[in-house]
Amino acid sequence: MLNRILFLVTGFTTLLSVELFADSADLNGAPDPRPNIVFFISDDMSWEDFGCYGHPSIQTPNVDRLADQGMRFDNAYLTTSSCSPSRCSIITGRYPHNTGAPELHSKLPDDQLRFPELLRQAGYYTVLSGKNHMFSYEDRAFDLMTRGGGASGSEDWLGIVQERPKDKPFFFYFASYDGHRAWHIDDKAPVYSPEDVVVPPYLVDTPEVREDLAKYYHEVSRYDHYIGVVTEELKRQGVLDNTLIVVATDNGRPFPRDKTYLYDSGIKTPWVVHYPAMIDEPAATDSLISVIDLSATCLELAGLDIPESVQGRSFTPILKDPDSVVREVVFAEHNWHVYQSHERMVRFDDYLYIKNNYPEEQNLGHESDMVYLSGRELWKAHAAGETLWHQQQVFAHPFPEEQLFHVSRDPNQLWNIVDEPAYAAKLQQARSLLADWTEQTGDTIPENPTPNRREPPKIVDGEIIPMGKKHGRQNPHAEFPGAASNATEINHPGPIKIDG
Repeated sequence: MLNRILFLVTGFTTLLSVELFADSADLNGAPDPRPNIVFFISDDMSWEDFGCYGHPSIQTPNVDRLADQGMRFDNAYLTTSSCSPSRCSIITGRYPHNTGAPELHSKLPDDQLRFPELLRQAGYYTVLSGKNHMFSYEDRAFDLMTRGGGASGSEDWLGIVQERPKDKPFFFYFASYDGHRAWHIDDKAPVYSPEDVVVPPYLVDTPEVREDLAKYYHEVSRYDHYIGVVTEELKRQGVLDNTLIVVATDNGRPFPRDKTYLYDSGIKTPWVVHYPAMIDEPAATDSLISVIDLSATCLELAGLDIPESVQGRSFTPILKDPDSVVREVVFAEHNWHVYQSHERMVRFDDYLYIKNNYPEEQNLGHESDMVYLSGRELWKAHAAGETLWHQQQVFAHPFPEEQLFHVSRDPNQLWNIVDEPAYAAKLQQARSLLADWTEQTGDTIPENPTPNRREPPKIVDGEIIPMGKKHGRQNPHAEFPGAASNATEINHPGPIKIDG
């Protein structure tokens, strides 16, 4: 049956017919019993910006369909909300400070195992197409590496699926540049109106911010478009049912208080899994997982041993039973990304705890300064005394050393309950979990940290003092977190269960 999806595009209506998930003959003869794997990862998108996660305006029909016929993970967490460290963490199955590449623009060391190389050695055809941001475009983990093509870096995905060797299982790492700034509008997705926009409460609601978000919405939908193109081709080839598909992002949307931050809007990822061979009934799960769990899952499904270096845990039990619990706690970190930072997060039960080890530094991300439009609007409003209390976190200086949030009651993490006596036991539990993880994984606070790329803006007597001159595109990196303890040699996963 044809599933017809209506896209409203400025000035006209485009009707896109996508035929998915119907029965079809296997075009390739007897298939290899091992599953194929397609991992989709976008730039800079928050988990809540997909229809299947409840967004009322952004059209993501292809991801929604995968969720409707697969499994939607409602508590999937990144290990960092920063481009290259996030990707290096996923590809190794290790925490950023254990990879040797914990900061923006730090290259993954050659001696760090990439889990796709094990798949390749076992006979998988492995491809990376689109954004890399981990190592060079020649790497032992992949048979083929391309830059993807087009505004989204996704133009060659269809050809890769069509031209793959038909006698091998495959692992495709499809990495979209959507929605990284600057915006690119084309005919692959709807063009949204500012009236369609839902402004997060920590941003100021101005016409400029709405226009900025509307262009971002377009890129979310374009990511969805190419996911649909690939999925339709997998179905046409008759291999969809034996293909594990995972849809994710590398960090939160590129707006103030999202990207680089450890709140859910920055550190939580959509995680939609479609795998009919294991998911008997469509479901949503509340079980916690970390993106480092992808590596262990793929290796297990391919029938391979999971090396000691992988700190993740397979989430296959959840695919079989959405009520299963693989881990009761997840951790994340915020290291240098244009500005100095050393924050650590632990999520457990219904609580999210953040420890800031540089409270004297203003806790800024590049998207929270004045380089981009929504950041400028926020700073202008604050200088004029027009921001509300919940729009002022990025201006705190000094920044709170500890934050504790009750997630279900405060989904945007706006109300810090760290000093409320009713939560003293949860605060102590969070401190203990983080202390154990710090010791077991070899995390350290640099004595000689990488300096700010530039001095951040300031507001003095209602006037904005502009940012200092940029010190080049990339700073020379100084001491990395974990370097003092040789954390790259440590494989301990840290706490998985609350009781140890």
